Amino acid sequence: MLPSSHAVPIKTVAQDSLHSPKLLADAFSEFISASSLLEDSYRDLQGEVAHLGLELAERNAALTRSLAENDHMRAGLQQIINSMPCGVLVLDTDEQIVTINPEGRALLQLGSEEVADLRDICSVSRINFESMVQESDHEISHELCIGCSSGKRWLAISKRRLTFVPASRTPGSQRRSLHSIWIFRDVTATKQAEQEREAARSAMALAEISAILAHEIRNPLASMELFAGLIAEDSEDSGQAAQWVSHLRAGIRLLSATVNNVLSIHGGSNSHLVPIDLTACMQNGVDFVRPIAEQAGIKLSFAVAEEPLKIQGNENLLRQIILNLICNAIRHTPTGGKVDVSTRAVVREGTIRAVVDVADAGCGIPEHLLDHVFDTGFSASGDTPGLGLAVCRRLMTSHGGEIRVTSHVNCGSTFELEFPAL
Repeated sequence: MLPSSHAVPIKTVAQDSLHSPKLLADAFSEFISASSLLEDSYRDLQGEVAHLGLELAERNAALTRSLAENDHMRAGLQQIINSMPCGVLVLDTDEQIVTINPEGRALLQLGSEEVADLRDICSVSRINFESMVQESDHEISHELCIGCSSGKRWLAISKRRLTFVPASRTPGSQRRSLHSIWIFRDVTATKQAEQEREAARSAMALAEISAILAHEIRNPLASMELFAGLIAEDSEDSGQAAQWVSHLRAGIRLLSATVNNVLSIHGGSNSHLVPIDLTACMQNGVDFVRPIAEQAGIKLSFAVAEEPLKIQGNENLLRQIILNLICNAIRHTPTGGKVDVSTRAVVREGTIRAVVDVADAGCGIPEHLLDHVFDTGFSASGDTPGLGLAVCRRLMTSHGGEIRVTSHVNCGSTFELEFPAL
């Protein structure tokens, strides 16, 4: 289009051209100049368009790369969240689920249920998360005991509020909540370990108390045993008094055995060993237990080996072993039955061994319990604390010996003590 200053009405130009050929030539010259300017402007405009198109293409490519990087980063973050050993749940401001990882679904026992928001999770998991939110909208830390098919399970739940700070903040602007993140951890093993530690501390405290009580009781028992012996000597002519004294001594010796068992289990024992006559030691032990057998109506016999048996031993500990074994036999033998104790020598692999057998004709021990009779606290009947046989095994080990048992239900049991002979 020609500039306004050069615009000439066509009619005027045509009329003037009839009178002035030079004016017509000037008009065409102006038209050609204006056309050249338009062509130059069009070429410049095409250059600008091409440049803008190139810049737009570069920016589109950069935006595509940025979106790809964001997608890659998002996928990486999601993979990290999915592989975390704890449960992760992210909610938006309307408590709609943004993401929940597989561990979170497993801990909340959601299975394949479709859940869209926190209310759905509460309904499926039967955990009242909404009440937790009402307690605190910012931070939550709870431990819950929930039931499951395998028993009780402890779940640690923590929640944090996520906030967003605008890049340009006005003086009155504040942070606004975008999401909340919930973390779930199975702490059942930790809780069980705490309970086991507490039980162990209680057991240790009980052991200390029982050891103290046993020490305090043992001295009065020794005095009672002494006085019972003196009373027995002073009332030999009175049959009824002698019977009472016999019962008294039996009770005292049973209490003494229990006290010594407690001390052996919880306080250890002095296993100082010296050469001793095993037969004489066993004879003393049988005589010590005889009042208990008489009180129970059990016949107690002792058969001595033909040859003398010498071992490295401790008389007090050996008496504790024979006392426990005979008391155990008496306990499982009906009134009128018998318990036989005997000593013998055997040769094993060219070595002489001293053996003591304690046999009863009682109810016997079921085969599936034979491997547990020497365990601390094990009692087939549940009427005893289960210390006697455990103490026997410990004391036999301190003597370098072995203890074995053979038994048949309704036929009786035989405990065999084997020592290295001198």
